[in-house]
Amino acid sequence: MKPAILEVRDLTVHYHTSRGAVQAVNAVNFDIREGERLGLVGESGSGKSTIALALLRLIRPPGRIESGQVLLDGADLMELSEEEMRETRLAEIALVAQGAMNSLNPVARIKAQLLDGLKDHGDQLSSRALDDRAGELLNSVGLRREVAHMFPHELSGGMKQRVCIAIAISLRPRLIIADEPTSALDVVVQRQVMDTLLKVQEELGASVLLIGHDMGLMAQVADRVGIMYAGNFAEVSQAVDLFREPLHPYSQLLIKSLPSLEDKGTLQGIPGLPPSLLERPIGCAFRARCPKAFDRCVTEEPLLREVQPDRLISCHLY
Repeated sequence: MKPAILEVRDLTVHYHTSRGAVQAVNAVNFDIREGERLGLVGESGSGKSTIALALLRLIRPPGRIESGQVLLDGADLMELSEEEMRETRLAEIALVAQGAMNSLNPVARIKAQLLDGLKDHGDQLSSRALDDRAGELLNSVGLRREVAHMFPHELSGGMKQRVCIAIAISLRPRLIIADEPTSALDVVVQRQVMDTLLKVQEELGASVLLIGHDMGLMAQVADRVGIMYAGNFAEVSQAVDLFREPLHPYSQLLIKSLPSLEDKGTLQGIPGLPPSLLERPIGCAFRARCPKAFDRCVTEEPLLREVQPDRLISCHLY
């Protein structure tokens, strides 16, 4: 097993409202290993994107990181000054944001946006060297050098997303966080964008935290998958093991709800709705929707623990 480059310990994030604190992320623990692709999936509001923003310390009011450690190569990002964290972003940990249409500056040429991070981190390159660097970055994500002189509105959705990937890898980070990088793209372009992301990951030897709803995509590209529910992990398993034999009742229902070419029949949804994180229920957050709930689930919250080699489950059944 490869060593972890990122260790997250008891990370807690709340959004403070007039009605109280929304417990978006509730003391989560996980690791990302060298060169690994870890997928995060779950229903909307389960805390996936909040985790991504918290790792980068980009949570803004009314949100607040209440507690926890985020250790990147042993250094706690939560202890860095604002200036040190600014220097760490892009250089060590980078984000491919959800929706490239909203990530790029509409009135700046692509070249300026590619080179902005380099200049901000003190790269003292000549004008010619900067032009060459912009061209290299575009080529690395399968785009022509001429794209550097274009504005975002002149690019297709897939091209914009590749530009965002090029910006994210411009300083060769150790960890790339991809928050639903293929949303709002058609299936052919989704595959092209994912192939681009995986290619640059291998070239850099980086790790990837891939966030999304698409279980099929996770099955194809992720090494391990974490299933999130109501701000916690329900299960963290090797992708092969998870899809072959899900252990947590939520994982089982989630995978059973996926359409299948082999087993044609009525699609099964998961009854009920996730609980309000404003008034988090006592005990297991999934118990009201769980067909296997019993008395202990009402009073005691299950902890995430290893029940099989490299398989973590938060359920009293185990």
